[in-house]
Amino acid sequence: MKTRIKICGLRDPEMAKLTAKAGADAIGLVFYPPSPRHVEIAMAEQIVAALPAFVSSVGLFVNADAAFVRSVLAKVPLDLLQFHGDETPEYCRQFGRPYLKALRVRPDLNLVEYAQRFVDALCKGILVDAFVEGVPGGTGEAFDWDLLPKDLPLPLVLSGGLHSDNVYEAICKVRPWAVDVSSGVESSKGIKDVAKIATFINQAEREAHD
Repeated sequence: MKTRIKICGLRDPEMAKLTAKAGADAIGLVFYPPSPRHVEIAMAEQIVAALPAFVSSVGLFVNADAAFVRSVLAKVPLDLLQFHGDETPEYCRQFGRPYLKALRVRPDLNLVEYAQRFVDALCKGILVDAFVEGVPGGTGEAFDWDLLPKDLPLPLVLSGGLHSDNVYEAICKVRPWAVDVSSGVESSKGIKDVAKIATFINQAEREAHD
C-alpha cells in the first residue's frame, strides 16, 4: 500500500506548486492565527487555485468559531477539514464536509474509544500528534509509536516529529494510511524548504518500493 503524504503549513502559491511537483498527495493550510504557519483567507484562495489535479487541499482549524470556518469555506474550496482542538463530533459534522479529527497522544488516552466517537460518513481519518502542553500541533516533537493500537476504526494519519531521517522507519512500524509533516521540512519556523520536502517524500515512498 502506498502511504499518502501531506505537507502542512504552506503559505504561498509557488511553494504549493513545488510541493505538488515533488509528489505530495495533499497540502495543509493553517487557519489558526497563533501559529507561525497561519495563512490569510485571500492567500489560501490563491494557494488552492495553484494546485494541480489530484492534489488535495486541507484546512486546519483549532477550536474555531463555526462562523469563521464557514467564512473560509465560502472563499476557499477545501477538499478536507482538519480539526486540531477539542471539537466534538457534532461540531465537526455541521459543515457537511469530509474531515480529519486530530488528537494528541497520551498514555492515558484510549485511542480506540476516542476514534469510535467520530466514526461517520464524513470523518475520513484520525490524525495522531505528539502531546505538548498548551500547543495544539506543529511542535516537531515525536511520541512513542508503540502507544498506537492496531485496531483503530478509522484510517490513521501519523504526524508529530516526522522528518526525512525517521519517516521510513515510522511507516514500516506504524503502517499508517498517511503521514503529515510540517516543521520537519522547514529551514526555519514557518518557512518551507523545497529540498527537505523532496527528501522527505523520497524517504516516505521508499517503503512502497522495497
